[in-house]
Amino acid sequence: MNWTQVYNPLGSILISALVAALPVVILLGLLAIFHIRAHIAALAGLGASLLVAIAVYGMPASMAAAAAANGAAFGLFPIGWIVLNAIFVYDITIETGKFEIVKQTIAGLAGDRRIQALLIAFSFGAFIEGAAGFGTPVAISAAMLIGLGFKPLQAAGLALIGNTAPVAYGALGTPIIALARVTGLPLEDLSAMVGRQLPFFSVIVPFWLIWSMVGLKGMREVWPACLASGLSFAIVQFLVSNYHGPWIVDIAGAIVSILALIILLRFWQPARTWRFADETSGKVAFQNETPVESKIGRREAIIAWLPWIVLSVMVFLWGLPQIKTIFNQFGSFDLTVPWLHQAVFRTTPVVPQPKAEDAIFTLNWISATGTALFLSGIFSGLLLGVPFRRLITLYIRTIDRVKVSLLTIAAMLALGFTTRYGGLDATMGLAFASTGWLFPFFSPLLGWLGVALTGSDTSSNVLFGNLQQITAEQVGISPLLAAAANSSGGVMGKMIDAQSIVVASIATGQHGSEGTILRYVFLHSLALAIQVGLLVMAQAYLFPGVVP
Repeated sequence: MNWTQVYNPLGSILISALVAALPVVILLGLLAIFHIRAHIAALAGLGASLLVAIAVYGMPASMAAAAAANGAAFGLFPIGWIVLNAIFVYDITIETGKFEIVKQTIAGLAGDRRIQALLIAFSFGAFIEGAAGFGTPVAISAAMLIGLGFKPLQAAGLALIGNTAPVAYGALGTPIIALARVTGLPLEDLSAMVGRQLPFFSVIVPFWLIWSMVGLKGMREVWPACLASGLSFAIVQFLVSNYHGPWIVDIAGAIVSILALIILLRFWQPARTWRFADETSGKVAFQNETPVESKIGRREAIIAWLPWIVLSVMVFLWGLPQIKTIFNQFGSFDLTVPWLHQAVFRTTPVVPQPKAEDAIFTLNWISATGTALFLSGIFSGLLLGVPFRRLITLYIRTIDRVKVSLLTIAAMLALGFTTRYGGLDATMGLAFASTGWLFPFFSPLLGWLGVALTGSDTSSNVLFGNLQQITAEQVGISPLLAAAANSSGGVMGKMIDAQSIVVASIATGQHGSEGTILRYVFLHSLALAIQVGLLVMAQAYLFPGVVP
């Protein structure tokens, strides 16, 4: 049985879009306003999406159920698999006591919490994003910040805000590669165009990160560090994306950013060291002191950092296409989803001509990033002298700690897949596309919406890439500009998508506080997305020569 999506079931694109948005409104409203626990809010949103898809859009119930099941499976693997094993690695460092040494080595560079946030949430997070993506950097950065002594809410929020500018080139350029595949536009040109948009925000985000943490005055005191980490990343991001391609943009930029900040700290330190109020003798969060030089020996420091070194190397290797190809030959299975695979047809104007949607669940259990994290935990645990039986016990404890959160991720991804296969997301996209000459402004916001719905810049590009291209041609702007704007705007939605919120809550031990985290980051996300819209509008009408 086949079914063709309907994008205007109620005769008015505006009314249809409002109805299509109900599942997301229910999910976010229950989280942010009514403080309902995340797994209950996710299940309520899922129920609403199934009801709208079946009753309003006419989607066959068997297809809707299959879409939800496919999304839930994807939520558990690979997303849940990544989260579970990232927390496992972190638990090993806590179990062995090595994280205390990690904290001291970072404090040796800078005792100032603002500098630590830049190093971990922005620079190191960008490296993990470039190598793995798909929630990994948020899980790891947030867990590390918690271990360093950051408050749970702050650690989650900073990890989410920091994980923005690198997202478009995450997982070795996967979002850009997917965008080129669905639009047919040249990969090199798309990489270059995104690389002429995001570097502006790579400079802004470190300042924004610290401003959200300590306010404007506190941010001014560390502006050289913000500039060094952001500008160095932005320059490399521009050069590599324009003259090499999308593959190693984040990895190269992150390495240069970390080195730039470390070199700066050799010659400069903030005049006052910012710490949390409970770390100081009073209510003032500043101390007039310079960082105490770490007395940790080099060998001891290397051993303490071993799990994170192993993790970084493993994640990088697992991200290489050549390695993935080899692994997939031995441990990858493609399972077509019954009642869904090529049974749902997207049609105009979302795609140029009717196209059957694939529904394939890939069980790449060896090449999955989560497997690299799992092996990193086992390998580094054994190197640190943890008995294998103790590692198994610790792993079981980690599973128990995140089990409800894994259910939440599964339910949220089920909601996202239902809206995608039901055509609800396309209706919302068409509402954005109907804005005429203002479309260049709303084009990045469409990408932002796509990531907020799907949890992935890659998925958003697959979802709306063709729509961006078709609408741009109708409006009279460059299709390349609009397609790139989808990815650039999408990165700002990464901090508010349900998947990332849950990942951050798991990593910081805040299950049940997802609504609080969402409120912490929502306005930051929207404000940055609006700025991307203003930039793209300027590039469309004032500086069209910037388009390759």
